[in-house]
Amino acid sequence: MAGSYLPYEPDQVMLLPAAPQDWLPAGHLAHFINDTVQALDLKAFYARYEGAGSRNQPFHPAMMVKVLIYAYATGVFSSRKIERRLHEDLALRMLAAGNFPRHRTICDFRAFHLKELSELFVQVVRLAREMGLVKLGTVAIDGTKVKANASRHKAMSYERMKQAEAELKAQVDALLARAKATDEAEVNEPELDLPAEIERREARLAAIGEARERLEQRQREADLERGCSDDDDRRPRGPHGKPKGGRFKREFGIPEDKAQENFTDPDSRIMKRAGGGFDPAYNAQTAVDEAAHIIVAAELDNTAPDVNWLLPMVQAVKDTLGES
Repeated sequence: MAGSYLPYEPDQVMLLPAAPQDWLPAGHLAHFINDTVQALDLKAFYARYEGAGSRNQPFHPAMMVKVLIYAYATGVFSSRKIERRLHEDLALRMLAAGNFPRHRTICDFRAFHLKELSELFVQVVRLAREMGLVKLGTVAIDGTKVKANASRHKAMSYERMKQAEAELKAQVDALLARAKATDEAEVNEPELDLPAEIERREARLAAIGEARERLEQRQREADLERGCSDDDDRRPRGPHGKPKGGRFKREFGIPEDKAQENFTDPDSRIMKRAGGGFDPAYNAQTAVDEAAHIIVAAELDNTAPDVNWLLPMVQAVKDTLGES
């Protein structure tokens, strides 16, 4: 006797169109995001498109915000992956309601509205406070290192920068001399695009020079904070300006030889990661309310220690909730 199964007709078309909202369970995150964004003030997003006319119709800002929030909340940060999931993910298709923005549009929307998106965080926290989800009884503050979008292999130490600058200058001079000699002698040399080679090395030399100047400027600012100056003869001075003994290790504004600068993300800093090793990274700080584990404040910095963040995070919580 053949088995009996529930009906399965994958090619069966529906007589009436299905509502995507009904395909997700009632407590799904997409429903929450849809309802929450509808309750937020999005005037700042609409302002950018006012007066654009009917021929230039952008995607609706509310739809774009919902798609970005849901994607980020589920761990999808790539604009290309979001574009692909708009076709594959039922929740995103429901939030987009038949819209399929390309990855470049998604990327541009985020870039154009960074300030507005960050301000939505404040609106959400205050809404959670009104709903009784934020009690501010106990708030936990902690930091974590966030890896920067930069490779460790794209960084260079101050000592290596000085060596590389000298090497590149010598290579540029040698190429210029070779070009001159070739023009004068008109001999058959191996084919080499000398102008391109010179331009490539000069571009690299300029990038290293800019990175070295950033390191030196940062060192000057740090030296000024600890009481150094460019005319102190490397001698620490007391409150009255008189030398108090000892000597500074380096000249004013000269970084340590091991100080590093990253070419792809100059704002990042080398920080120790969990499990050992070092990466270009940032230090992210969050304050979480005990009641519903809602983040009530978040900050990002490029200094590794957490010790100085307690008071700034307390103030950030007050600023977010609009309390003194």
